[in-house]
Amino acid sequence: MNKISIITATYNSQATVEYTLKSISEQTHPVIEHIIIDGFSTDKTLEIVKSFPHVHTIISERDGGIYEAMNKGIAIASGDIIGILNSDDIYVDRNVLEEVARIFENESVDVCYADLQYVESHQSSRVVRKWRSGNFSDRSFYWGWMPPHPTFFVRKKVYEKVGLFNTDLRSAADYELMLRILLKNKMAAHYMPKIIVSMRSGGVSNASIQNRIRANKEDRLAWKMNGLRPYFFTLYLKPLRKITQFLIK
Repeated sequence: MNKISIITATYNSQATVEYTLKSISEQTHPVIEHIIIDGFSTDKTLEIVKSFPHVHTIISERDGGIYEAMNKGIAIASGDIIGILNSDDIYVDRNVLEEVARIFENESVDVCYADLQYVESHQSSRVVRKWRSGNFSDRSFYWGWMPPHPTFFVRKKVYEKVGLFNTDLRSAADYELMLRILLKNKMAAHYMPKIIVSMRSGGVSNASIQNRIRANKEDRLAWKMNGLRPYFFTLYLKPLRKITQFLIK
């Protein structure tokens, strides 16, 4: 039976982390390793985390940001499969990780991803839009596609082969890593056509026009880092796809 490691990076997350922890503690899959990488929180985050006995490992120390925290978690994870769930995200039902584990019973699958829904930041029961991923092909990234990272599960041996998050990138490190795994290294991906994660709206890369411009520059750099050349319009289509793949509820 595949062991799943879930990594959650926290920093002063007391307002939302309890929901994330509860979501993982209620999963039906029997072999889960939950790793908390905390950026030396000064609020009640650690107190809340320690109240959940399912948490396997807690590291709390100052770090260089969320991608460095995720790299720490991946490095110490002992699971066959690794997923990352942010401290303000939840799995939509108790069976998500069991379904993921079932997909990875097929040894030819290197990566699994699914769909995601955005909910109101202060009213998590209200869905505001949905991210439908669709099937991956070698041409997908060229047409502005990317899967939602909180639904992205990877065999640990894939990280061992292709490496971890590039911490030189501020907002596009997840995009660059998925580009590296799926397009450059052509790892076999399986798409689950269902919503498995609820994410509170208000991501950093979309918080302002300036942030979106910076993110697009980093997207361009991600292609260059991997020795890949996108179509001229690839990085102009990506913001459009981010709109069209979100279906207003």
